Amino acid sequence: MTLDISLAHRFGNFAIDVSFQAPDGITALFGRSGTGKTTVVNAVAGLLRPDRGRIRVNGNVLLDTDAGIDVPVHSRRVGYVFQDARLFPHLNVRQNLLFGARFNPMAGAPSALDQVVELLGIAHLLGRRPGTLSGGEKQRVAIGRALLSAPRILLMDEPLAALDEARKAEILPYLERLRDELDIPILYVSHVVPEVARLATTLVAISDGRVVRHGPAAEVLADPNTFPVLGRQEAGSILVATVVGHDHADGMTELSFSGGRIFTPYFQATPGTTHRVRIRARDIILALRPPEDTSALNILPATVRAIGAQEGAIVDVSVRCGAADLLARITRRSLTRLDLREGARCYAILKSVAVARRDIGVFDERRS
Repeated sequence: MTLDISLAHRFGNFAIDVSFQAPDGITALFGRSGTGKTTVVNAVAGLLRPDRGRIRVNGNVLLDTDAGIDVPVHSRRVGYVFQDARLFPHLNVRQNLLFGARFNPMAGAPSALDQVVELLGIAHLLGRRPGTLSGGEKQRVAIGRALLSAPRILLMDEPLAALDEARKAEILPYLERLRDELDIPILYVSHVVPEVARLATTLVAISDGRVVRHGPAAEVLADPNTFPVLGRQEAGSILVATVVGHDHADGMTELSFSGGRIFTPYFQATPGTTHRVRIRARDIILALRPPEDTSALNILPATVRAIGAQEGAIVDVSVRCGAADLLARITRRSLTRLDLREGARCYAILKSVAVARRDIGVFDERRS
């Protein structure tokens, strides 16, 4: 495993005790504010020494309180990207980037700078000052500065929190490129499900200072028992699908996956490419028979895999479509009326217009 983290720490009446391992890619620490996510990141960075802990990155021990190992902050080779870019206002973009390499001559080589500039699409910004940049542009520069320090791990603490939806849409493709093209593990803090669904390779769900679920992002998001703990509003699952083609006449894109084919509003993609599609649980309807004379284009044969805790009026149901798991949110009354049980056959119905462009991202094939 690329990451091996175990730590415990107490702040007054609040205690955090987390332990998890994760492979390459983006490991998302996900949960509500105040659950201890930033504490974990700060411990990895060396900004906080936990009461007890062990932190290993690619086999390098950064902390082991039992063995008396605590690598100093300046020797940990950690790149940290905060919510705000924290760029130096008196330096232009090129100078800000090179500041990250000032203690690492190899990272400051022209080839390294060119690679980072190309990866983040910021060549046209090099001569500008931070005050003239948009929020998304500032964050890309901040990421570049962190990368040029040649870190062994990149820490990102809610890097999109201060951005509006347009700026988030601008920067998400660059974060996908970081995940897919660099061999640097990324520890990513977020409490926003759409970000996590689009970016995360591994999801570590934290509640009240404890890990309540962790594993491959698609599995965790499709687990009906994950969201009662973390909040149900944005519950949903990830579908990995391949672009079949586009119908420009009616503005639709056709996708294929192991459970069948679905249609979404048109998005620019080359046929044959694979994408991650986030589908919200509240946008899926379950039926015992395929409906007729309906406007819904996506009607998928499914089997009930798991039923979540039945508390209140709603319940989350995980259904298997081919090799994919989808999460559906229905009422307890509907669950009883349809007599849905584990193993029952049904149909998952999804409106095409329910899939938003921001919920479609590039599939990280190397991490599958």
